[in-house]
Amino acid sequence: MSTIEAYSGERIEELQQIAGDHLFMHASQLNDWRGNLKVFVKGEGCWVTDISGNRLLDGMAGLWYKAAGYGRREIADAVYEQMQAISSPPAGSAAVPQIQLAGKVAELYSDNRARTFFTSGGSEAVETAVKMAKKYQQLNGKPRAFKVISRRYSYHGATAMAVSLGRSPAADPMGPEMPGALHVTNWDSYRPAYEGDPVDAAVKCANEFETVILHQGPETVAAIIAEPVSAAAGIHFPPAEYWQRLREIADLYDVVLIADEVITGFGRLGTWFGPMNWDVQPDVTAVAKAITSGYVPLGAAIATKKVADAFTGSDAETFRHLITFGGHPVSTAAALANLEIMESEDLVGNSRRMGDYLYSQLQRLREHEIVGDVRGGLGLLAAVELVKDRDSKERFPAAAGLAKRLPKILYERNLVSFRAGDVISICPPLIIDRDEIDFLVDALDGALEQMSKELSA
Repeated sequence: MSTIEAYSGERIEELQQIAGDHLFMHASQLNDWRGNLKVFVKGEGCWVTDISGNRLLDGMAGLWYKAAGYGRREIADAVYEQMQAISSPPAGSAAVPQIQLAGKVAELYSDNRARTFFTSGGSEAVETAVKMAKKYQQLNGKPRAFKVISRRYSYHGATAMAVSLGRSPAADPMGPEMPGALHVTNWDSYRPAYEGDPVDAAVKCANEFETVILHQGPETVAAIIAEPVSAAAGIHFPPAEYWQRLREIADLYDVVLIADEVITGFGRLGTWFGPMNWDVQPDVTAVAKAITSGYVPLGAAIATKKVADAFTGSDAETFRHLITFGGHPVSTAAALANLEIMESEDLVGNSRRMGDYLYSQLQRLREHEIVGDVRGGLGLLAAVELVKDRDSKERFPAAAGLAKRLPKILYERNLVSFRAGDVISICPPLIIDRDEIDFLVDALDGALEQMSKELSA
């Protein structure tokens, strides 16, 4: 009997009851899922099977991370073999896969001399990157540099410091923010903050970093941090000039440029790392998620040689930062197997090719009056924004309940898309093919037709 067949209706009800009484779901209101929690028991490729036996395409790659897809025996075997060999080494030492992964990341990164500090996940990677930037500034003649500039509505993690960055509505406030957390306008291609040519508008947004640096005093600013494409802010793709201008500003005022690539790193934007699309080299890059395709937790802060070398010397130059399970050998073994799959199957190239196809197919959704914008065309990341009025770009009121209604409609069409609301986020596994993209777009098309009728009624 298979695992799926083993779950009877009685057992499913029992699990729902236990979950309702004891499980604290991430970022979810208990009343929204109690008694109706989506439970999955199997995954293969781009597809997942729920506890009732329904097979659905995962349009969000888990939570932005299932690059190599589900059911990869190679990754499971690598984890098992590492656990059998040595699950974790004594403190102050390393295991072979940790060393090998650091070398592999440097090989793929735009600075092949880079050094990687491993963490347990994305929030820790961001915390590490910021802490690294501040220490770097102290070691390089800017002892007062503690301020970090981020973009409003971006999301950089759920820990207390990370929540201070961006002020994303996706994260609960944690009381007083981290001292020195400053914010500028985010890039929005659909509702730009500045009128005129899109490139000029994007550069003006980037210039706000310079304005804040000058106002605060360059000697007090440690870093600026931005996502290549901000998922929390609606998935808006900047022109090349935006990130190129960020690099110019960081160089001009000796500020560390941090790229938060927890979502976009390792192929999501059709290159191994997002800023490669614009020929930009960040000073520090925060990554997680796709480095293991989500099979086990792992994150990292990748420092260029210039930054990493600052920590070489006496005890005073030591980066006194420690995370117990950062770079766990089991996780790094999984990452090595994952990256081997990505290279051998050219998943980064597939992201670029299928991303173009996905974007072209999504254009037909513009036929629905409620579709205001379709964004994509840079790897396998896209968004469809719904509006009440296309001409004015007026949003639907909260009472319309799109974020609760659309995921259910899509689920009935065998598509998992829990990030569907005013903005429908699309982020499938990097292994997706044309037929699966057609299935995904057809499901969206049918769901939008149904949603339009319900809204009209």
